[in-house]
Amino acid sequence: MCGITGAMYFEDREPSQAMLKAMTDVIIHRGPNDVGFWSENRIGLGFRRLSIIDIQEGHQPMSNEDDTVWIVFNGEIYNYKYLRSTLQERGHQFKTHSDTEVIVHMYEEYGEDCVKQLRGMFGFVIWDRRKKLLFGARDQFGIKPFYYFKDRKRFLFGSEIKSLLAADGMDRTIHTESLLNYLTFQYVPEPDTMFRGIHKLPPGHSVTVSYDGDMTIRRYWDPMFEPEERPFEDYVEQIREGLKDSVIHHMQSDVERGCFLSSGIDSTAIAAHMRSIEPIRTFSVGFEGPNNETEIARQTASALDTEHSARIITQNDFFAALPKAVWHQDEPVADPSAIALYHVAQLAREQVTVVLSGEGADELFGGYRIYREPLALQPIERLPHALKRLMHAVARLMPAGLKGRNYVLRGTTPLEERFIGNAKIFSEDMKAELVRIDKEMLSSYKNPLQIAKQFYDKTRHLDPVTRMQYIDMNLWLPGDILMKADKMTMAHSLELRVPFLDVELYEIARKIPARYRIAEGTTKYIFRKAMEGLIPDFILNRPKLGFPVPVRDWVKGNQGKVMMEQIAASGIEDYINLDTVRQMLARHQNGQGDYARRLWTVYMFALWHVTYMEELPRPSLAQAL
Repeated sequence: MCGITGAMYFEDREPSQAMLKAMTDVIIHRGPNDVGFWSENRIGLGFRRLSIIDIQEGHQPMSNEDDTVWIVFNGEIYNYKYLRSTLQERGHQFKTHSDTEVIVHMYEEYGEDCVKQLRGMFGFVIWDRRKKLLFGARDQFGIKPFYYFKDRKRFLFGSEIKSLLAADGMDRTIHTESLLNYLTFQYVPEPDTMFRGIHKLPPGHSVTVSYDGDMTIRRYWDPMFEPEERPFEDYVEQIREGLKDSVIHHMQSDVERGCFLSSGIDSTAIAAHMRSIEPIRTFSVGFEGPNNETEIARQTASALDTEHSARIITQNDFFAALPKAVWHQDEPVADPSAIALYHVAQLAREQVTVVLSGEGADELFGGYRIYREPLALQPIERLPHALKRLMHAVARLMPAGLKGRNYVLRGTTPLEERFIGNAKIFSEDMKAELVRIDKEMLSSYKNPLQIAKQFYDKTRHLDPVTRMQYIDMNLWLPGDILMKADKMTMAHSLELRVPFLDVELYEIARKIPARYRIAEGTTKYIFRKAMEGLIPDFILNRPKLGFPVPVRDWVKGNQGKVMMEQIAASGIEDYINLDTVRQMLARHQNGQGDYARRLWTVYMFALWHVTYMEELPRPSLAQAL
């Protein structure tokens, strides 16, 4: 696991070593073991390495035999041994045993289509000296990040935004449209970022930049579901074998490895498969109170016979970590569980360099409780359109909080208008009161419904549950789940691997009918059946908890006042109406409603604003590690 960065100019000049060094030094946490640079006219590559595979020979930037193809690569290719043997049969000569060199020769053999055969997680850039062409790609699911900036004179890229900001002459300006979408999604959806001019290469996409600056972005992979009617037992067996195969591939490393272990089925399934292969270490964190995940995790670890470590996160621990976590995130992500992930990564890094985790299972197998909603709403959705329209109008007149009102409203609202993913913090009406932005822009920007529409338009032939999963595969998964997974683990120089997000396993999951995924009043039904006999029964049918962080209770106390003071001092008053925020806090503390998530969303933007718009601190090596 590593960090990549670099610059390409569209005129005859060579990127300075000082600039490449600055862009690379700022991501030292991604690769404390090694550093490398390579440059010539118009192109410069920078690299930080966390040694995982081929520790002795994996130095980057790396080239082919005649130095005509150069690469910087962040990630792991799990089928690299198979690809290497195939390439050797075709006459390719290798000088290392690294997966990085395999990508170089795959590019020589297949050109830009090389990405279609890579099984793993990756963000890489190749400089083709013969074609005078830059080629970059991001993995199918967006496990690894890829940021870029382009203007008339240059193309900058990096694993983190802070590398781009360290380049000469880079301005830091908030992208107002991104802020508006962040307030609803709780993250900035691809391909935008919170910085004007800086973009994310979306998952499953590649980019080519020519010598004179022409840029082309294309999608090479699409996580489209195609349900097939086959016997339930066939899918159960395929899931068992597919997950086992994926875990085996994801365990490849030359360093110590372990597994995150929560109270849920996903991480337990990964840990159980790992334990069937070798003794392993597992790690969990939790908060004091009724939803303390560490107690269930300890019982699970005992049942699986793992060497387990756990830690309780206090309120002080949680808030003390925020400045560093916000710096590492690059953009505001208003998911409190990101901070819990920061702490469990810190715990794991004390003992291992690689961890496996359960991200992606919910998106593949239908694990979120909201996916049950289409079944619950069927009695209303089957009614005549005119009647539903009347019921909706009547429900809007009912007092907020009246039992049944929300059910009627959601049942009479089309799926495309009620679901944009797992988070929907501020509605457009709420944002109109909260933001201090030109009202014309509020009515004309590309809003969350329009962003989701492009994915709904592609899935008209699918059932509602599957359409919701496709939305989350394209928005929630890369924007929230994988964003925090990468940034919070890399903050501690820890490589996180996600066996559920494997192209081979996805080929199985995408064909499973919705009635196998959501059944018997539960989510991930078929996956639970597939895991019977492998994981403890007390975990098998536990309801999904997520990562319960007691922010709601913390905000009710003095911590809420401290947060408001920090928000007021953050310099965001040009964007956010602070009086509206104070009113939300007062209502929350007086028991007049639950405003915790909305307050947290504003709070994280405020902390990000202080960090990136006013200070942009650069932690020392000790802080970064």
